[in-house]
Amino acid sequence: MTAVQGDSFPRLRRRLSGWSDGLSRIGLQTKFYGYTLKGIWDAFRYYKTEIIRLIAQMGLGAGALAVIGGTIAIVGFLTLSTGALVAVQGYNQFATIGVEALTGFASAFFNVRLIAPLTAGVGMAATIGAGATAQLGAMRINEEIDALEVIGIRTIAYLASARVIAGVVVVIPLYCVAVLMSFLAARVGTTVIYGQSSGVYDHYFRTFLNPVDLIWSFLQAVAMALAIMLVHTYYGFTASGGPAGVGEAVGRAVRTSLIIAALVTVMISLAVYGQSGNFNLSG
Repeated sequence: MTAVQGDSFPRLRRRLSGWSDGLSRIGLQTKFYGYTLKGIWDAFRYYKTEIIRLIAQMGLGAGALAVIGGTIAIVGFLTLSTGALVAVQGYNQFATIGVEALTGFASAFFNVRLIAPLTAGVGMAATIGAGATAQLGAMRINEEIDALEVIGIRTIAYLASARVIAGVVVVIPLYCVAVLMSFLAARVGTTVIYGQSSGVYDHYFRTFLNPVDLIWSFLQAVAMALAIMLVHTYYGFTASGGPAGVGEAVGRAVRTSLIIAALVTVMISLAVYGQSGNFNLSG
């Protein structure tokens, strides 16, 4: 009996300790997110120049990345490929039942509600978000953040809140490019490659494209950008362990932000469209 107790209690303590550490990390992250959102006003008030610099850097990139247009060009190419995939899969799947004319419906329905927001979120997490985590992590391990605090700079507002504001601002043209590229790729793939009449495609595309869905999709992209930037700034701000720790923080941040982006998409889609998708097709 003694041997059994001696074997079980350490396991129980380790399990309880793991749960306690997990809840503690959630509490610390929530506290940081609260301070970051609270610091948005201070960032607008005291650090407007830094916000403008970050917007330019995130949108157009720096160095060699600026040559191809930065994040906006990268997300444009990503959504171009996903829009082409809608044309390929949609046309072939509808053709099996003889309704390939509905490919325009697939572009208007799936690109707006799922594909364009998620693709923009993935592109933002992999470029803007990862860059923010790496920058803040490098500043943390080089003790630059501590130096800013010593001279009286509000570090969370200056470093985290400013990047959250810049990310939300940059996602506006980012998402516009993403939606347009996905529409363009689907139309070109269907009408040029598969030879469908452009009139037929445009008829079904315009019939099923709901402007209200575009507005909700845009708000969904903004919510995703806010969540992604909060996650990435936290992991960068709390990085430790030297250069290897910064790399680990970037990996953890990207993984977490991708999960958050998918969760935000599901939550908003269910809240706005419901289980049925608010869609009825009848002949």
